[in-house]
Amino acid sequence: MTPVLAARGVTKAFGDVVALAGLDLRVERGEFLVIVGASGCGKSTLLNLFAGFESPSAGTVLLDGREIRDVEPRCGMVFQSYALFDWLTVSANVGFGPRMRGVDASDRVAELLELTGIGDFGDHYPSQLSGGMRQRVALARTLANEPDVLLCDEPFAALDAMTRQVLQQELSRIVQHEERTCVFITHSIDEALLLADRIVVLSARPGRVKNTLVNDLPRPRTADVQISDRFLDRKRAIWESVQEEVLAGMAR
Repeated sequence: MTPVLAARGVTKAFGDVVALAGLDLRVERGEFLVIVGASGCGKSTLLNLFAGFESPSAGTVLLDGREIRDVEPRCGMVFQSYALFDWLTVSANVGFGPRMRGVDASDRVAELLELTGIGDFGDHYPSQLSGGMRQRVALARTLANEPDVLLCDEPFAALDAMTRQVLQQELSRIVQHEERTCVFITHSIDEALLLADRIVVLSARPGRVKNTLVNDLPRPRTADVQISDRFLDRKRAIWESVQEEVLAGMAR
């Protein structure tokens, strides 16, 4: 079966700096894939290639078997920085993409506000919301464009621990409800284990796939799951793999 996303022998260089080298990766339809690795290993670069924001220096990046050559509207990005329009209300932010395409998405906007837990805040402005609420708006805005794939670049990294955990659970629920494919980047192994169907560890720069772990922890991943021996064993294994690459990167 053709994967929804694929990187085949992908190398990406920025001048003399090689971020990715000969990377191969498949993302299956409906999968929640989480990518972890040391800082600077090319995680965000890979996401930008999938989104079409960057082009590979060598190799091929594909969506449904077709090469991505430009910004790909079927891949929706959720950024850490929210990237909302401060002068628009929450509803107007969420409906911005469809409106630019001449589509009346008012019913869909209302549905997404309810789905993301901000149904009572449609007339508010981003400056009136907490960080967690703004990230919900950013997620709803991305979903309003009806992407096949959600690309999430550390979207919860700037949030406090409790808000982060709530939004992890919400994102998992929403991805399942919407039947989306999701590629999610994080530095947090706990976050990876809470969200992922499969976890990919990238090597230190230049990034390649070092290890892949199928995450068979039961859902929902409650507090009991998070303190289970299975969870801790998987966390230890991933940390050992990432730590090797952190040390390798420092040695260079």
